[in-house]
Amino acid sequence: MTVSLVGSSLWRDRQFVLLVSARVVSVLGNGFARVALAFAVLALPGASAGRLSLVVACQALPQLVFILVGGVIADRMSRPRLMVLADVLGAAAYAGLAVMVLTRHAPLVAMCMLAVLAGMATALFAPAMDGLVPSVVPAGRLQQANGLLRVGTNSSLLLGLALSGVTVALVGAGWALALNAASFVLSAALTARLRVSVRPRGRSSGWADLREGWREFASRQWLWVVVAQYSVVVAALNANVGVLGPLTAEQHFGGARAWSVIVGAQAVGTIAGAGLAARVRVKRPLLVAVLCTFPAAVPIALLSAEAPLWLIAAAMFGAGIASDVFGVLWATTIQREIPQEVLSRVSSYDWFGSLALAPLGLLIAGPVAASVGTSQALAGCAGLIVLATTAALLSPRIRTLRAAAETPDGTASPPQAAEHPVGEESADSDAGPASDVKRRAQ
Repeated sequence: MTVSLVGSSLWRDRQFVLLVSARVVSVLGNGFARVALAFAVLALPGASAGRLSLVVACQALPQLVFILVGGVIADRMSRPRLMVLADVLGAAAYAGLAVMVLTRHAPLVAMCMLAVLAGMATALFAPAMDGLVPSVVPAGRLQQANGLLRVGTNSSLLLGLALSGVTVALVGAGWALALNAASFVLSAALTARLRVSVRPRGRSSGWADLREGWREFASRQWLWVVVAQYSVVVAALNANVGVLGPLTAEQHFGGARAWSVIVGAQAVGTIAGAGLAARVRVKRPLLVAVLCTFPAAVPIALLSAEAPLWLIAAAMFGAGIASDVFGVLWATTIQREIPQEVLSRVSSYDWFGSLALAPLGLLIAGPVAASVGTSQALAGCAGLIVLATTAALLSPRIRTLRAAAETPDGTASPPQAAEHPVGEESADSDAGPASDVKRRAQ
């Protein structure tokens, strides 16, 4: 493992700066929306926990349902253009929610429809964003680009979350939602200035495109193994962050203030982790990435044991570092190994598989905690993360896949032969020195 201090050259790349700026602005707005939407719904006449759950579910479900469609569309048209369209839909959704909250005329059906529109915007945006980075930066700078991009978005999200409570308290949740709508408009304006060449594609049906994306996904053992691993890991993490962690904080650490310290420590860790991942160089990126999943189990186990708050927060900080090292290495590997023309579809299968069990984790966490106790439920979540990660390490491809060698001009030599039939293109044959970017829009 080596550490590279190169990376400042990317900040002189106008295309990369535009992309980072668009993402930072949009994620800052989303930080406001995460808090504002909940308080906006609860402040309306007839508000209830059930009403809030329904609105949030209407936003979350389309993200899972339409993510595969988003991947097909992103591989058919200009990715920046699709991202602009998604930003416009998001702006319309949050502007509508802001108007309803500010006028205090918010029919439940209308709020749910706008929440569905916001979820669809995310489903269209994420695969397009994941397929864009290799078109914006040289192949040999992908890891640096992913790391720097995540430093910016993680910092922006943390700032948005920190300012959202103050904004809601000073001017109200409606205006905070309006700020999020404005952030989408600004993000769309910045993204529209990106200039990325579009490869012409032959005509085919949507189902044929989905099948082709599935073949590319399923033919790579390392890819579907990690996605299967993360379907379990994400479900366990959701159960902890959404239900079990807050319950434990309420029962043993004094409530919301203690929990905010814990999740804040993780957020700061993600910024440090992304910065580290932008610089570190490893020969076996998938092996390191999967090993970086183990620390996620540590703070959950400490919560289960009712360890001191400072120790749990320190463990969450470490888990945050590890999670973003995983994210950058995983994104870069996919960008280098998957052909550009199917990258968004493969990314959509990655999203779909990784999130498939997330609602289940939230759904059963409460009943399980009530049945066996919160501490035992947390111990079970930590155990699931360890078991799923250990199982993933059994894959030979995860242990042996090597990173592409970087050349002095920032391009990358071809990586190991990928696990797909002879005659298919490698990822780097498409990436080229002209550029492309990727991975999880937060």
